[in-house]
Amino acid sequence: MTIRTTIQVDRETVAMLEKLKRERGARSYAEVLKQLIREAKVLERSEKGSLPQLKRFQREKLDRFG
Repeated sequence: MTIRTTIQVDRETVAMLEKLKRERGARSYAEVLKQLIREAKVLERSEKGSLPQLKRFQREKLDRFG
């Protein structure tokens, strides 16, 4: 049995979820959120160690605001 709960999001987030729901053909907001979480996890795993030869990024003074 699935336990359901309610989360609070602002109207802008609801609109974004609704748009993604239509674009992806999802049946629910939960389905959209699960898809996004899965995609984020795959991206996170694929990025790790992809270019180990690169030096650590450091900002130049010109890049900073203030």
